[in-house]
Amino acid sequence: MWAFKSVFYQIYPLGLCGAPFENDGVQAHRILRINDWIAHIKDLGADAIYFSPLFESDTHGYNTRDFFKVDCRLGTNDDFKQIAINLHAQGIRIVLDGVFNHVGRGFWAFKDVLENGWNSPYKDWFNINFDGNSPYNDGFWYEGWEGNYDLVKLNLKNEAVINHLFDAIKFWVDEFDIDGLRLDVAYCLDHDFLRRLRTYTESLKPEFTLIGELLHGDYKQWVNPTMLHSCTNYQCYKGLYSSFNSMNMFEIIHSLKRMFGPEDWCVCRGEHLLNFADNHDVTRIASILTNEKHLPVLYGMMFGMPGMPCIYYGSEFGVKGEKSQGDSALRPEIILPQNTELTEFISKLANAFKNSDALINGNFTEIVLQNKYCIFERKTDKQRVLVAINASDEPVVCHFDARCGTAIDLITNEKHDFGGGSTLPPYSVQYWDMETV
Repeated sequence: MWAFKSVFYQIYPLGLCGAPFENDGVQAHRILRINDWIAHIKDLGADAIYFSPLFESDTHGYNTRDFFKVDCRLGTNDDFKQIAINLHAQGIRIVLDGVFNHVGRGFWAFKDVLENGWNSPYKDWFNINFDGNSPYNDGFWYEGWEGNYDLVKLNLKNEAVINHLFDAIKFWVDEFDIDGLRLDVAYCLDHDFLRRLRTYTESLKPEFTLIGELLHGDYKQWVNPTMLHSCTNYQCYKGLYSSFNSMNMFEIIHSLKRMFGPEDWCVCRGEHLLNFADNHDVTRIASILTNEKHLPVLYGMMFGMPGMPCIYYGSEFGVKGEKSQGDSALRPEIILPQNTELTEFISKLANAFKNSDALINGNFTEIVLQNKYCIFERKTDKQRVLVAINASDEPVVCHFDARCGTAIDLITNEKHDFGGGSTLPPYSVQYWDMETV
């Protein structure tokens, strides 16, 4: 599967491109700004882009009006088609946000229900009770996602709804040659729908990738051979940053052992989950870390642990944003990307990841664990890599059985000697290639 070997880059297009929050109906070709980011994304080492919603919506993209039309605030279908051509020409694959659990009140079929009520041929597309009422005083009750009546729940057991969504996906493949979907609130989606979605998308493209937004719980309920290929790794997200803030590597290593360790009971051993330091829904990592020197070290941990790394636009050069300030603070307009020491370091991490069988596919084993530093092993039949992390402001010496005398650091290509113990410099990340065969 191509996705398992990829570094992802997430773009929230309505934010990055500076679209107004409310859909003003004015067409502007803002999506073409993505062209100015392609070289940066490629230099960063990302080879897949996950686009948050870009189809016609009421406001933030997750309240869809039309699955077949790029939001007028961003441009036209032809605009995005050209972006897709340019990305594919650079070897960058495209994953779109599949928002299939709900639509906006401006969705054409729901507008027909608002106008025609019981007589609407689309009333069964939604979960409606004509004996009730909604907060909008529509004269009927309908199910909104988690009680949010701006997001109208679709009836995913209705064949007409399923066919409409599948037709949209085929349209996206035919028009934009997309390579996969990130499924919004996948934990809410009907399991039979997901099984049919997997079968259908594989008929369109053999390696069409489905990545679900999952929060907590048993990921294997959704990530399995008949449903999703992968999901968001929220179970390790909190430990990733709080281990550095509390200087307690035990937290993230415990999470990784529980998810990916050698024991048979580990919940996601062998799976490739989508790892992230931040995204469009959570505080930016540069705002949440209490020590800015931990930023590159945290990314080193993220690229070294099992799964597919994903970078949120702007975070690779330290953009900040607090969730408490509202979603707009997390999804800012950025005219042009920046190249900094952090972006250069992330590029080296991405290169190491994409060229290492162990970092892509290896199992996970703890080697050394202390509060401020840790070493863990990623190993396949082809390669053994040790990931060494020191979050301290001082060098530390680790004594362990390396099982070899020297290794090559995949990040710097420098030789590392294990005689007399291994010294980890302050605020350091090292990927030691121990025995490539």
